Amino acid sequence: MSEKFQQLLSSYAELVVKIGVNIHKGQTLVVNGSIDAADLVRLIVKKAYEAGAYLVKVNWTDDTVSRMRYDLAADESFLEEPKWYAGEMLELVEKGAAVISIVSSDPDLLKGIPQDRIVNYQKTYGKAMAKYRQYLQSDKFSWCVIAAPSKNWAAKVFPELPEEEQVAKLWDAIFKTVRVDQADPITAWEGHVRSLNSKSDYLNAKKYKKLHYLAPGTDLTIELPEGHIWVAADSIDERGHSFVANMPTEEVFTAPLAGGVNGKVSSTKPLSYGGNIIDGFTLTFENGRIVNVSAAQGEETLKGLVEIDEGSHYLGEVALVPHRSPISESNILYYNTLFDENASNHLAIGSAYAFCLTDGKKLSQDELKAKGLNTSITHVDFMIGSGEMDIFGVTAEGVEEPVFKQGNWAF
Repeated sequence: MSEKFQQLLSSYAELVVKIGVNIHKGQTLVVNGSIDAADLVRLIVKKAYEAGAYLVKVNWTDDTVSRMRYDLAADESFLEEPKWYAGEMLELVEKGAAVISIVSSDPDLLKGIPQDRIVNYQKTYGKAMAKYRQYLQSDKFSWCVIAAPSKNWAAKVFPELPEEEQVAKLWDAIFKTVRVDQADPITAWEGHVRSLNSKSDYLNAKKYKKLHYLAPGTDLTIELPEGHIWVAADSIDERGHSFVANMPTEEVFTAPLAGGVNGKVSSTKPLSYGGNIIDGFTLTFENGRIVNVSAAQGEETLKGLVEIDEGSHYLGEVALVPHRSPISESNILYYNTLFDENASNHLAIGSAYAFCLTDGKKLSQDELKAKGLNTSITHVDFMIGSGEMDIFGVTAEGVEEPVFKQGNWAF
């Protein structure tokens, strides 16, 4: 490990602790990370304690062990809700803990596994973690999702490189997307957040009634609920502390009206979901509900996602990302939603974020649903943007105004 790499890794850890979850003195931190990210996890633990953390708890994962379960465990084990894990996480965040999750998994981890095993796990995990997800989507606690390479993930992203160069190349790409390669990453992030907020401020002032998407394979209208709020990079948790939920992030997003989506939308990037790749897919909506699904690859996996519960037949997020974003211009396909969603306009199947509605953080799930927000035990983003996409904001009077032109901001 070179001295320069060690410095970048240390800066990454500091950025996540200070800007990502913004740890305060006396606060507990939970870190969910793979053994592939051990060096980064250890640095995060060190930086968190130096920032005054009361306790740092690490939950380790291992792709090899995860694959063994799907290959060898009893079928019945996938029907058992992990209530013990959900209970622990709820107890921690209810006491004010922050959570950092590090994604590293092989996009093809579960290739060849029977679909019913994957779907059963998604359902039982989603049910067990439903209340935790509600807390997360209401900004009850500070959380941040970041990434670190694994050998198999790096091989998927850079198959043309010699094996010994792949992980290093992916680290370089990650450092650039999170601005760690800059002289002062924290100051760079503060400026980036301000830039994104200028876009959300414009959209919030407009109060559009609908959005109309036009692109090859896409003609989609999305109604927005009354009182919707466009949100950018930073959030405020229940204790009044700011945090950045995703690093990297290039999006401005809100919640759609669950029953107000009509038309057809086509994906523009592969989606890694449930350890499988879904690609070349189209969804058709009527009155908000997905009524038809087709995919060139992974169609059964996609159908399994849509059938998770009633809410997974509807959308929970609409996000705008310019085609000229740094990740898009890198021309790297990451096969990882954390990155690919920040290179492309995207939508999300499943639950909506309560903070995307005026006073939404104070409302119950039933009250949010009554105001048009979708509820589900899942939330999965998929990419639809390209340099050929136009998006129009439709005013209450029915006037269409350009929001995106040829994939980029029109204002």
